[in-house]
Amino acid sequence: MTTAALIWCPFPDEEAALAAINTLLDERLIACGNVLPAMTSMFAWNGQKDMARENGALLKTNTDLLEQAIDRLADIHPYEEPAVVGWHCDSAAMGTLDWLGAIAR
Repeated sequence: MTTAALIWCPFPDEEAALAAINTLLDERLIACGNVLPAMTSMFAWNGQKDMARENGALLKTNTDLLEQAIDRLADIHPYEEPAVVGWHCDSAAMGTLDWLGAIAR
């Protein structure tokens, strides 16, 4: 049985997020990507505290493809060291699981 997984990643802008989602869709590593409106991010990087406007992206995949999707996203991301995190979902609707299971077919 397919298990759902999610990936979260911030991008410098909507265009970069859409480009990454498009690549992952073409490569059948995700079933869907949602780009959130611009938000303010505060973070520590290279020993400095900083703030930036970013667009977050939530990507839907299955657990069989999660690590491969994370690795590929990190490779194509415009940031030097992107914050890409993924996790297994505790539950999902049966139709969603069927849809996510069809990605790798």
